[in-house]
Amino acid sequence: MPLYDAPPEALDKVYAQSLFELAEAQGGRARLETISGEIDEILELIRGHAEFSEFLASRLIGAAEREQSLARILGGRVDTLLFNFVNILNRKDRLPRLLPVFGAFQQMVQDAFGKVEVDVYTRFPLDPDQLAGLASRLRDVLKREPVMHAYIDETMIGGVKMQVADKLIDASMATQLRKMREMLLQDGMTTLRSGAGRMVEG
Repeated sequence: MPLYDAPPEALDKVYAQSLFELAEAQGGRARLETISGEIDEILELIRGHAEFSEFLASRLIGAAEREQSLARILGGRVDTLLFNFVNILNRKDRLPRLLPVFGAFQQMVQDAFGKVEVDVYTRFPLDPDQLAGLASRLRDVLKREPVMHAYIDETMIGGVKMQVADKLIDASMATQLRKMREMLLQDGMTTLRSGAGRMVEG
């Protein structure tokens, strides 16, 4: 079974709050931001490798066996607090809820430090200057620090789509063409009605 990718529930937020408070108590903002960055890396690994997602959520793998594998995958590569936290979720059979738990934690970090996650989708990769320019414009508009995540969407024709928190900003070429088509159809119908009206009046 896949990991649940859904809004966090009350218990997800309890686990996330525990991690947040421990990290803050043991290292303040620096520790929280370190763990937040490492969570981003784990999320990238999950979303980029279906087999890792299945491994985390599988009911066929026992907690002890999975803990040994987690030690090989994450041990020494992430903050000790985060590593122990993932193991606690494993022992409590909460790993299938890892995504919403991590989502709740990231939201707490963003709320605490004025940051906002931004997922950017384009047909072709953005170079660092383009991504930095986009971040600068978002910073001016949102009055918060955008944390940028760039993704490739091969279904797009061109343009850009951005998921900013729970809002989708769609400036993709396909959307622009659809809007243009709707405008042309609407203008065409208006012109047709106007012409018909003149014919009746004449």
